[in-house]
Amino acid sequence: MLIDLLSLLQAMLIPTSADGTAVVWAKRLLVAIIVFVLFWLLSQLLRHLLDTYGKKLTSFTKTDLDDRLLKRITPSITLLLSLLGGYLALSTLPLHERFFKLLSGGLFVAIVCICSVIVYRGLDELLGWYMDRLAERDGVISRQMMPVVRKLSSIFLIGTSLIVILKKFNYDILSLVTALGIGSLAIGLAAKDTLAQMISGFILIIDRPFRIGDRIKLADGQIGDVVDIGLRSTKIQGLDTTVMIIPNSDLCNSKVINMVRPTAVIQGRITIGVSYDSDVEKVKELLLDIARNTEEVLEDPAPLALFTSFGDSALNLLFLFWVADPVRLGVVTDRLNCTILRRFREENVQIPYPIRTVQLQQTEQMQPYMP
Repeated sequence: MLIDLLSLLQAMLIPTSADGTAVVWAKRLLVAIIVFVLFWLLSQLLRHLLDTYGKKLTSFTKTDLDDRLLKRITPSITLLLSLLGGYLALSTLPLHERFFKLLSGGLFVAIVCICSVIVYRGLDELLGWYMDRLAERDGVISRQMMPVVRKLSSIFLIGTSLIVILKKFNYDILSLVTALGIGSLAIGLAAKDTLAQMISGFILIIDRPFRIGDRIKLADGQIGDVVDIGLRSTKIQGLDTTVMIIPNSDLCNSKVINMVRPTAVIQGRITIGVSYDSDVEKVKELLLDIARNTEEVLEDPAPLALFTSFGDSALNLLFLFWVADPVRLGVVTDRLNCTILRRFREENVQIPYPIRTVQLQQTEQMQPYMP
């Protein structure tokens, strides 16, 4: 019965040859089954080892990246071993050439796809772990970075897999790559401004000169809070609650002052002029006392009162103080100005008006002009 079945398979799958072909076929079929079973057992053994001892090994590391990678790629690796065993087992059978190419080609495509899935899952976990670390360190992270990087990695893996598969089936990939290159060049020339904005957006996301929520000062003097960093433009909310949409290339090629990095502490300045009759040391001590008793003025760095210059009608002092939140600088400055004015009046410290003294020197009496 078995010989008859093998003869039938022989007639269907391989051409008729010399005597003993059925015996050869039976031997090779047995070898193929053994090869496949061995690889299947190996895949199950590997799964067991990874589930049992792999988790124990990853528990010794401080990060959970290896645990996440192990969980994501273990099923694909075991499936890859099984397909690899099927591919090797198939190569031992004396199949018809066309039938063998069909089956082996399908298995090759499946193996390439599984390898791509393994690489993608590993890269996806690595990117997710890296973005989680950035989120913990910086607090706020751009929402555009992760989807774009994942899409680019997917496109790259799909393109690489397609090239490998076409190369396997002896297709001319050089013409395909050339066509893609010419097409990309044409698209790049047609959308060069958009591409420049996108590249600048990548630079801002990777270099991170400012982050969402930071208060920045632009080259033209405007101040605002970063609301969103996109691929084409960045949205900044001004102090008057209006939103400025600025192309990323302008931000990359101009001077931008980050007012909250590396620390959010911001300096406030008040210039004060007192009369020449005032005791400068007393005025300086009064200013420092006002700062010490004002909420939101930091003790470290300590406030400073500096006698800077002799004015035309006043002694000029510079009062420096620091506030933890840049948004509160205007409110704290208003509070200090009101307190300084009230305390100066209580302590009889004069803030003089601008004074000009004109001296007229009397000369000899001039004779009237007689025409």
